Amino acid sequence: MILHAPASRLQFLDTGELQLESGRVLERVTLAYETYGTLAPDGSNAVLIQHALTANSHVAAHDDADEAGWWGPMVGPGAAIDTDRYFVVCANMLGGCGGTTGPASASPGDGLPYGSRFPGVTLRDGVTLEARLADHLGIAAWHTVIGGSMGGARALEWAIMHPERVERLVVLAAPAYSNADQIAWAHTQLIAIESDPEYCGGDYLALGRSPENGLGLARRIAHLTYRHGSELDTRFGRARQRTSRPGERPEYYQVDSYLDHQARKLVNRFDAGSYAVLTRALRDHDVTRGRGGLQEALGRIQAGVTLIAIDTDRLYPPAQLEEIDRALPSPPGVHTIRSLRGHDGFLMEHDQLAAILAATVFA
Repeated sequence: MILHAPASRLQFLDTGELQLESGRVLERVTLAYETYGTLAPDGSNAVLIQHALTANSHVAAHDDADEAGWWGPMVGPGAAIDTDRYFVVCANMLGGCGGTTGPASASPGDGLPYGSRFPGVTLRDGVTLEARLADHLGIAAWHTVIGGSMGGARALEWAIMHPERVERLVVLAAPAYSNADQIAWAHTQLIAIESDPEYCGGDYLALGRSPENGLGLARRIAHLTYRHGSELDTRFGRARQRTSRPGERPEYYQVDSYLDHQARKLVNRFDAGSYAVLTRALRDHDVTRGRGGLQEALGRIQAGVTLIAIDTDRLYPPAQLEEIDRALPSPPGVHTIRSLRGHDGFLMEHDQLAAILAATVFA
């Protein structure tokens, strides 16, 4: 099952069996991905872009008639990540709903959606699958691996798991591990989904049901961590939403309407099971797992590192990027994007981000 995945340029790689970090095995795993630009004969111009939690492989439009991508202003001919110079790859994370095998996919055993039978996955499992894609494309080493939020966490794992295959690393608004605050935010979102009677323990698709209320509530909770309070107050304040709906409560505020709108948008394009699987994967993110301490884990990185924080990010605040910086063998320092938009600034502050990348990565 593919939800909201552009069909025009979506490609699929059948990767066969995949043993997960947990020891469990997924059969016949498919990886969905998109590419932009042309790969150099020696493969030296390949850039891997890692998407955030609810995005997919469609990072940019392929032409004027194509649907806009989630990072469109940053990727394309003449853009900060210039597809006239670089071969850009973006793959849908394992467990997602953009074409890669996930809980909404048909199980090879009975053809029914995996649902509750889909195993837990980690960001490292996603990297293992993406390494197969790199092999398939003939990419021995990435010129750059870049990502924000969950994508930044996966980018960090790429540079640790395959240090010889990552020449430059860009970690944007992402931590080395999820702390207690982030684990708590994930917990509330998972409870919101799982408490919806329509969730049916994860097997709602096979039963023809849909936990829209639970997924919508999870999105509302998450969105409060993506934006900064000062932005919400500046945009909405205490203004009430005008509505012609009969019987509407007078205390329905514009910020309420905004959160409801964000919930509806996600419910219309994303699978609740994938949201739960990916939320757990990000919740469990910890580069030190099985590697000793933070310095030992980050000491494996051979790439040139660029760290970028958002000054108003309340999900992954700058202090977490600074912690990565201190633990690296050669601390590069942390670049800071100034934004009222909070964590979502990595998706929206294109000019500032482009300037940093031009100075550090794509000179």
